[in-house]
Amino acid sequence: MVKYVITGRPGVGKSTLFSNIVDYLKRNNINVGGLKTPEVRDVNGIRIGFKIVDLITGDEAWLARVDHHSNIRVGKYGVLVSEAGRLIEKSLKTAIEKADVIGIDEVGPMELKIPVFNVLLKHILELDKPLILVVHYRLSDPYILSRLASANRIEVTIENRERLNRELPFKVYGDIVKFLQNRV
Repeated sequence: MVKYVITGRPGVGKSTLFSNIVDYLKRNNINVGGLKTPEVRDVNGIRIGFKIVDLITGDEAWLARVDHHSNIRVGKYGVLVSEAGRLIEKSLKTAIEKADVIGIDEVGPMELKIPVFNVLLKHILELDKPLILVVHYRLSDPYILSRLASANRIEVTIENRERLNRELPFKVYGDIVKFLQNRV
Protein backbone atom coordinates (compact mmCIF):
# COMPACT_ATOMS: atom_id res chain seq x y z
CA MET A 1 0.00 0.00 0.00
CA VAL A 2 1.21 3.50 -0.82
CA LYS A 3 0.69 5.80 2.15
CA TYR A 4 2.66 8.97 2.74
CA VAL A 5 2.40 10.97 5.95
CA ILE A 6 3.89 14.44 5.86
CA THR A 7 4.48 15.98 9.27
CA GLY A 8 6.62 18.59 10.97
CA ARG A 9 6.49 21.72 13.07
CA PRO A 10 4.21 24.61 12.09
CA GLY A 11 5.52 26.80 9.29
CA VAL A 12 8.17 24.44 7.89
CA GLY A 13 6.48 23.87 4.52
CA LYS A 14 4.28 20.78 4.89
CA SER A 15 1.43 22.26 2.86
CA THR A 16 3.83 23.49 0.18
CA LEU A 17 5.30 19.99 -0.15
CA PHE A 18 1.79 18.48 -0.26
CA SER A 19 0.74 20.93 -3.01
CA ASN A 20 3.88 20.25 -5.02
CA ILE A 21 3.27 16.50 -4.87
CA VAL A 22 -0.42 16.85 -5.79
CA ASP A 23 0.38 19.25 -8.64
CA TYR A 24 3.06 16.90 -10.02
CA LEU A 25 0.70 13.91 -9.88
CA LYS A 26 -2.07 15.85 -11.63
CA ARG A 27 0.32 17.08 -14.36
CA ASN A 28 1.19 13.44 -14.94
CA ASN A 29 -2.44 12.30 -15.31
CA ILE A 30 -2.96 10.88 -11.82
CA ASN A 31 -6.45 11.72 -10.54
CA VAL A 32 -6.01 13.14 -7.02
CA GLY A 33 -9.08 13.84 -4.90
CA GLY A 34 -9.51 15.07 -1.39
CA LEU A 35 -8.97 18.43 0.24
CA LYS A 36 -6.58 21.02 1.52
CA THR A 37 -7.04 23.60 4.26
CA PRO A 38 -5.12 26.77 3.40
CA GLU A 39 -4.83 29.57 5.88
CA VAL A 40 -6.51 32.88 5.08
CA ARG A 41 -4.82 36.18 5.96
CA ASP A 42 -6.24 39.69 5.97
CA VAL A 43 -4.72 42.63 4.06
CA ASN A 44 -2.23 43.18 6.90
CA GLY A 45 -0.98 39.59 6.72
CA ILE A 46 -2.69 38.51 9.94
CA ARG A 47 -4.16 35.01 9.86
CA ILE A 48 -7.93 35.18 10.23
CA GLY A 49 -8.87 31.58 9.54
CA PHE A 50 -8.72 28.50 7.36
CA LYS A 51 -10.70 27.29 4.37
CA ILE A 52 -11.47 23.84 2.97
CA VAL A 53 -10.69 23.46 -0.75
CA ASP A 54 -11.77 20.46 -2.83
CA LEU A 55 -8.76 19.14 -4.79
CA ILE A 56 -10.87 18.15 -7.80
CA THR A 57 -13.36 21.00 -8.19
CA GLY A 58 -11.64 23.86 -6.39
CA ASP A 59 -14.85 24.50 -4.42
CA GLU A 60 -14.17 26.11 -1.07
CA ALA A 61 -15.83 26.75 2.27
CA TRP A 62 -14.73 28.17 5.59
CA LEU A 63 -13.30 25.70 8.09
CA ALA A 64 -12.60 28.11 10.94
CA ARG A 65 -12.45 31.85 11.50
CA VAL A 66 -11.33 34.13 14.30
CA ASP A 67 -14.59 36.08 14.16
CA HIS A 68 -16.91 33.05 14.09
CA HIS A 69 -18.80 32.49 17.33
CA SER A 70 -19.07 28.75 17.82
CA ASN A 71 -19.13 26.31 20.72
CA ILE A 72 -16.56 24.31 18.76
CA ARG A 73 -13.24 26.11 19.02
CA VAL A 74 -9.58 25.40 18.38
CA GLY A 75 -7.52 28.12 19.99
CA LYS A 76 -8.88 31.47 18.87
CA TYR A 77 -10.77 29.98 15.91
CA GLY A 78 -14.46 29.11 15.79
CA VAL A 79 -15.03 26.00 13.66
CA LEU A 80 -17.81 26.19 11.05
CA VAL A 81 -18.92 22.60 11.50
CA SER A 82 -21.87 22.49 9.11
CA GLU A 83 -20.43 24.64 6.30
CA ALA A 84 -17.09 22.82 6.35
CA GLY A 85 -18.76 19.46 6.91
CA ARG A 86 -20.83 19.73 3.73
CA LEU A 87 -17.77 20.34 1.54
CA ILE A 88 -15.65 17.77 3.38
CA GLU A 89 -18.33 15.14 2.84
CA LYS A 90 -18.71 15.95 -0.86
CA SER A 91 -14.93 16.15 -1.46
CA LEU A 92 -13.99 12.96 0.36
CA LYS A 93 -16.90 10.88 -1.00
CA THR A 94 -15.96 11.95 -4.54
CA ALA A 95 -12.31 11.08 -3.85
CA ILE A 96 -13.29 7.65 -2.52
CA GLU A 97 -15.39 6.92 -5.60
CA LYS A 98 -13.38 8.50 -8.41
CA ALA A 99 -9.79 9.36 -7.50
CA ASP A 100 -6.67 7.25 -8.01
CA VAL A 101 -5.10 8.90 -4.95
CA ILE A 102 -6.61 10.59 -1.90
CA GLY A 103 -4.83 13.62 -0.50
CA ILE A 104 -5.71 15.46 2.71
CA ASP A 105 -3.95 18.53 4.04
CA GLU A 106 -4.41 18.34 7.00
CA VAL A 107 -5.42 15.78 9.59
CA GLY A 108 -5.37 18.05 12.62
CA PRO A 109 -7.37 19.39 15.55
CA MET A 110 -9.73 21.60 13.51
CA GLU A 111 -10.59 18.97 10.93
CA LEU A 112 -11.10 16.33 13.61
CA LYS A 113 -13.76 18.55 15.26
CA ILE A 114 -15.99 17.84 12.23
CA PRO A 115 -17.86 14.54 12.75
CA VAL A 116 -18.17 13.66 9.04
CA PHE A 117 -14.42 14.15 8.61
CA ASN A 118 -13.73 11.59 11.34
CA VAL A 119 -16.09 9.04 9.83
CA LEU A 120 -14.79 9.43 6.28
CA LEU A 121 -11.14 9.54 7.35
CA LYS A 122 -11.51 6.25 9.21
CA HIS A 123 -13.12 4.73 6.11
CA ILE A 124 -10.35 6.11 3.87
CA LEU A 125 -7.65 4.66 6.12
CA GLU A 126 -9.11 1.19 5.46
CA LEU A 127 -9.17 1.53 1.66
CA ASP A 128 -6.70 -0.04 -0.72
CA LYS A 129 -5.98 3.34 -2.31
CA PRO A 130 -2.84 5.48 -2.24
CA LEU A 131 -2.90 8.24 0.39
CA ILE A 132 -0.97 11.43 0.91
CA LEU A 133 -1.77 13.00 4.26
CA VAL A 134 -0.42 16.00 6.09
CA VAL A 135 -0.71 15.02 9.74
CA HIS A 136 -0.48 17.51 12.61
CA TYR A 137 2.77 16.89 14.46
CA ARG A 138 0.99 16.42 17.79
CA LEU A 139 -1.78 14.13 16.56
CA SER A 140 -2.46 11.61 19.30
CA ASP A 141 -5.54 9.72 18.06
CA PRO A 142 -4.60 6.04 18.61
CA TYR A 143 -6.88 4.70 15.86
CA ILE A 144 -5.53 7.04 13.18
CA LEU A 145 -1.94 6.54 14.29
CA SER A 146 -2.32 2.75 14.25
CA ARG A 147 -3.63 2.87 10.67
CA LEU A 148 -0.68 5.02 9.63
CA ALA A 149 2.01 3.03 11.46
CA SER A 150 3.32 1.46 8.24
CA ALA A 151 3.11 4.66 6.16
CA ASN A 152 6.14 6.39 4.66
CA ARG A 153 6.65 9.13 7.25
CA ILE A 154 8.22 12.34 5.98
CA GLU A 155 9.19 14.92 8.58
CA VAL A 156 9.67 18.31 6.98
CA THR A 157 12.23 20.65 8.53
CA ILE A 158 13.68 23.97 7.50
CA GLU A 159 16.88 22.09 6.63
CA ASN A 160 15.34 19.41 4.38
CA ARG A 161 12.34 21.11 2.79
CA GLU A 162 14.07 22.24 -0.41
CA ARG A 163 15.46 18.76 -1.05
CA LEU A 164 12.08 17.16 -0.31
CA ASN A 165 10.32 19.52 -2.73
CA ARG A 166 12.83 18.57 -5.45
CA GLU A 167 12.84 14.80 -4.86
CA LEU A 168 9.63 13.63 -3.22
CA PRO A 169 7.10 14.37 -6.00
CA PHE A 170 9.04 12.03 -8.34
CA LYS A 171 9.31 9.28 -5.71
CA VAL A 172 5.62 9.45 -4.79
CA TYR A 173 4.66 9.44 -8.46
CA GLY A 174 6.82 6.34 -9.10
CA ASP A 175 5.36 4.50 -6.12
CA ILE A 176 1.80 5.33 -7.16
CA VAL A 177 2.31 4.34 -10.82
CA LYS A 178 3.82 1.02 -9.72
CA PHE A 179 0.91 0.42 -7.31
CA LEU A 180 -1.74 1.27 -9.93
CA GLN A 181 -0.08 -0.94 -12.57
CA ASN A 182 -0.02 -3.89 -10.15
CA ARG A 183 -3.75 -3.45 -9.44
CA VAL A 184 -4.76 -3.80 -13.09
